[in-house]
Amino acid sequence: MTRATRTVRLAVTLGDPRGIGPEVADGAARILAAEEPAIRLLFVGPEALAPANAQEVEPVLMSDGAHDPAHAGRVAATAIRQAVRLALAGDVSGIVTAPIDKAALHAAGEPFPGHTEMLAELTGAPDVAMLMNAETTPLGGALRVVLATKHVALASVPGLLSPELFVSQARLVERALREDWRIERSRIALCAVNPHASDGGLFGDEEARIVVPALEALRAAGVDATGPVPADTVFVRALRGEFDVVIAPYHDVGMAAFKTASFGHGVNVTLGLPFVRTSPDHGTALDIAGKGVADPSSMAEAIRLAARLARAREALSGMHA
Repeated sequence: MTRATRTVRLAVTLGDPRGIGPEVADGAARILAAEEPAIRLLFVGPEALAPANAQEVEPVLMSDGAHDPAHAGRVAATAIRQAVRLALAGDVSGIVTAPIDKAALHAAGEPFPGHTEMLAELTGAPDVAMLMNAETTPLGGALRVVLATKHVALASVPGLLSPELFVSQARLVERALREDWRIERSRIALCAVNPHASDGGLFGDEEARIVVPALEALRAAGVDATGPVPADTVFVRALRGEFDVVIAPYHDVGMAAFKTASFGHGVNVTLGLPFVRTSPDHGTALDIAGKGVADPSSMAEAIRLAARLARAREALSGMHA
């Protein structure tokens, strides 16, 4: 069996039991059973919610009160912790996570704003990056967006931005694209914070004070970086193939562009962890859960990408052995 078809085992958490996670996991499993037989899936969550054709299940206990947000949050958090233990022990090559409800997570007493922060804490990863990845889009080529700041209020963003943050995020994605995507010299765009990249300071000083020093540090380190590029043009230029990845300064400026261009095809990838982690690009969709209309496309893409990245890491590890 070649490396391209080598069997890879992934843990798939079922997410919030009230949401569409179990449905899209089931749909993705059906799609991949025929298309990707070399991907072996271990579902982590309530056994009653696992796909009917599940190859393996790591059960998480769920009482009759699963409709209660706090209980749902505990079920989802327990599944994440079990999947992390499996990955750290080497029992699986990566984790694919179905959506969780952040309010339910908090109701369960978990202090994390989302998966990314929880996974960083559980693994002790010093630096992580949230990469939104779409290999193809209806509007053009690939689109990859890193969110420099993640699940925080917009009012908190200016105080969190720094040259060091932009540099660390850019270095994480540069390494990932080189090692996992095999892009030898990635072209990175630093998205501006203010309208028109502040127009020489008319609309703020974050570009001069934060983005430009980061750009200079990256270039000095040999990284192909461009910026600050205004938000109203940087994503179009990336879709046309000018950049391999955009570093967005805050959540919505990156996510609005990404989901407009690639909803249903996008995958959330956490960089900086000791194992591969991906997730679909949508939320729990509590309003349509159980109606049979949830689209499993993004979950299937998340599983495919996790398998591809896991195989790339195994191949690189074999080269360095």
